[in-house]
Amino acid sequence: MYEKWHLAHRGVALVFRSHCHLENWTSPLMNLFWMKWMGVDLRHYSKQVELELQQIEQKSIRDYIQESENIASLHNQITACDAVLERMEQMLGAFQSDLSSISSEIRTLQEQSGAMNIRLRNRQAVRGKLGELVDGLIVPSALIMAILEAPVTEPRFLEQLQELDAKAAAVREQEARGTAACADVRGILDRLRVKAVTKIREFILQKIYSFRKPMTNYQIPQTALLKYRFFYQFLLGNERATAKEIRDEYVETLSKIYLSYYRSYLGRLMKVQYEEVAEKDDLMGVEDTAKKGFFSKPSLRSRNTIFTLGTRGSVISPTELEAPILVPHTAQRGEQRYPFEALFRSQHYALLDNSCREYLFICEFFVVSGSAAHDLFHAVMGRTLGMTLKHLESYLTDCYDAIAVFLCIHIVLRFRNIAAKRDVPALDRYWEQVLALLWPRFELILEMNVQSVRSTDPQRLGGLDTRPHYITRRYAEFSSALVSINQTVPNERTMQLLGQLQVEVENFVLRVAAEFSSRKEQLVFLINNYDMMLGVLMERAADDSKEVESFQQLLNARTQEFIEELLSPPFGGLVAFVKEAEALIERGQAERLRGEEARVTQLIRGFGSSWKSSVESLSQDVMRSFTNFRNGTSIIQGALTQLIQLYHRFHRVLSQPQLRALPARAELINIHHLMVELKKHKPNF
Repeated sequence: MYEKWHLAHRGVALVFRSHCHLENWTSPLMNLFWMKWMGVDLRHYSKQVELELQQIEQKSIRDYIQESENIASLHNQITACDAVLERMEQMLGAFQSDLSSISSEIRTLQEQSGAMNIRLRNRQAVRGKLGELVDGLIVPSALIMAILEAPVTEPRFLEQLQELDAKAAAVREQEARGTAACADVRGILDRLRVKAVTKIREFILQKIYSFRKPMTNYQIPQTALLKYRFFYQFLLGNERATAKEIRDEYVETLSKIYLSYYRSYLGRLMKVQYEEVAEKDDLMGVEDTAKKGFFSKPSLRSRNTIFTLGTRGSVISPTELEAPILVPHTAQRGEQRYPFEALFRSQHYALLDNSCREYLFICEFFVVSGSAAHDLFHAVMGRTLGMTLKHLESYLTDCYDAIAVFLCIHIVLRFRNIAAKRDVPALDRYWEQVLALLWPRFELILEMNVQSVRSTDPQRLGGLDTRPHYITRRYAEFSSALVSINQTVPNERTMQLLGQLQVEVENFVLRVAAEFSSRKEQLVFLINNYDMMLGVLMERAADDSKEVESFQQLLNARTQEFIEELLSPPFGGLVAFVKEAEALIERGQAERLRGEEARVTQLIRGFGSSWKSSVESLSQDVMRSFTNFRNGTSIIQGALTQLIQLYHRFHRVLSQPQLRALPARAELINIHHLMVELKKHKPNF
C-alpha cells in the first residue's frame, strides 16, 4: 500500500517537473516545495546539508595546505608581474606624452609645408609669366641673322619670319599693358620688320612680274606662291600699305593676262566653227523649193540637218563635258570643224577651270572669304567675264540654231553644278547672265519655227503625196532632240514651248491632209506622218513622254478609221447587215430578220466567192500606201483580225432561230478554216 502511494507521488512529481521550466525547478524555493511534497523532514535535511558542507570545508583546507607552496610561489610571481606592469605603465605614459608632443609638432610642420607650397606655386606662376614675357621680348641672334642674311626661299627664313611676327605681336600686346621693357626691343624689331618687308615685297613682285613674260604658264609661279602665303599674311599684319600694293599689282597683272588669253583663244576658236550655220530662213516651215534672190547667200545644202541632233548631244555627256579643251591651231592643221556648242563648251570649261583655280588661290593666298573674296575675284576676272558675255551676245544676235543654243543652256547648267561642287560661288552671277542671254534667244528661235509652221500654206508646197512630209520629219527630229536633251535636266519651260510647236505641227498635218480628195488618201497621209513622228520620237524620248503618248493616240485612232475604210468596199454590205441585225436583236425585234433571207443568201455567196481576192487586193493596197513596212504589216494584221471578228459576228447572227433554217447556211465558211487561210496573207518583215 505504501509503495503504491510512493509511486503515485513520484508520478505526480514527474508530471510537475515536465510542466515546469528547468530554471524554476532548480531554484531553492522549488527544492523546498519538492521536499515538502515528497514528505522529507526539513530539519533533518538541513543538518545533513550542514554536515556535507563541513566535510567539503575540511577537504578544501587539506587541499589548500597541500598546495600552499605553490600558492606562495604564485603570489610571488603575481607580485613580480605587478612591478613589471607598473614599470610598463610608466613607460607607456611617457610614450603617450611624447606622442602628443610629436603630433603637435607634425601639425606645425604640415602648416609650414602648406604655406611653403603656396609660396612655391606663386613663385612658379610668377616665374612662368616672367619667362614668357622675357622669351617674348628677347630677340635671339639666329632670328636676326636669318632675317638679314638668309634668302626668302630658304626654310629658316620662313621659320624666323614666323618667330618675328609672333614677337612683334607679343610686344604690341605688352605695350598695350604698359610694360616698360618693350621699349628696349622695339627699335630692333622695327628694323627687322622693315628689312623683312623689303625682302618679301621684292620677292612677291618679282613672281608677279614673271607672269607677264610671253609664252609663260602663269599657273606654275602662281602655285609656287602658295608655299609662301605666310609672306602676305606677315605684310597684312605689319605693313598694310605694302600688302595693298602687292594685291593691286596682282589684280592688274592677272586681269590683263586673263583678258588677253581669252580674247585670243576665243578669236582662234571661232575660226574652227562650221562654215555652214543656220540662218533666219532656215526654219521648220520653210519650203525646200522656196526661191531666193539672185544676190542672196545660198542656204544649207540640207536644211534638215539643223533640226537633227545626231552626235551633237555627246557634248553634254560626262566624258565630253570635262574633256580637255580644244586647241585651235591643232584643229586648223587637221582641218577639223566643230559646231558652236562644242566651241562654247571648250571656252567655258577653260573659264570654269581657271576661275575655280583663281578663286581658291585668292582665298588661300590673300586670306579672304565671303564677299571680300567675291569682290577680289571679280576684280581679277571681271573684264574677262564681261568680254565673254559681249561676245556671246553678239554671236546670238545672228544665231538661228535652236539645238546649239539649247545644248549651250544645258552645258551652263552642268558647269554651274560643277562650280557648286568645287565650292566656288563667285561664278553664280555669271552663269545667270549667260542663261539670261541664251533662254530668250532659244525661245525666239522656237517661236520663229512655230510661226513658220503656222503660216505654211499647203497649196504652196507643190505636188503632194501620202508619204511623210519633210516638215513633219523636221519636227520629229527637232522635237526628239530637245526632248532627249531635256530628259537629263528636266525643264518645264522647254516642255511648254515644245507643246506649242506640237499643236502647230498637228494642225499643219491636218491642213495638208485636207488637200487630198478622198478620205482614204487623207488617212494614209495622216498615218504615215504620225507613224514617222512617233518612230523618231521613240528613238530618243522616253516611252511615257507626252509627245509619244499624244502621237500614239492619234496613230491608233487614224489606223482604226483606215481599217474600217479599207474593209468598206469589199465587205461593206456584210458590215452594214451585221450592225443592223445586232441592233434588231438588241431591241428584241429579231423577227424582222425573216424578211432578210435573200439578202443573207447573197452575202454568204458573195463573201465565199470573193473574200480571197479581196484580201489579196487589200494587202497589196496597204503595202503600197505605207512607207513603213512594219506599220503596213500591223495595219494588215488589224484589218484581218477585224474581218475575222466581223465574220464571227455574222455567224452568231445566222444562229438566230429566224435564220437557222436558211439553206445557204450550209455554204458558210468555217471560222477556223477562215483564220488559217487569212494567216497565209499575213506578211512577215
